[in-house]
Amino acid sequence: MDTKITLRFNAAVIEQAKVFAESNNMSLSRLTEYLYKSITSKNYQSLEDLPLADWVNELAEGNAEYITKRKSRKEVKEEFYKSKKK
Repeated sequence: MDTKITLRFNAAVIEQAKVFAESNNMSLSRLTEYLYKSITSKNYQSLEDLPLADWVNELAEGNAEYITKRKSRKEVKEEFYKSKKK
């Protein structure tokens, strides 16, 4: 079952992604789904661990900027203790 979502991206990145998707005979939606599937199929610890990082950098005309939410003190503390249990 497909689900609709709304995303916001830099317009230039979207145009390049559309060209890439079209050249690979797929829609931008399916390309995005493929990327999400690739990201979530393994237990990556950070964005830099992703095998897609180099491709995203190339597609984005220079280095991709990862905009993340600032973690709360509680989240940082939980993450720290979780990492020590391994």
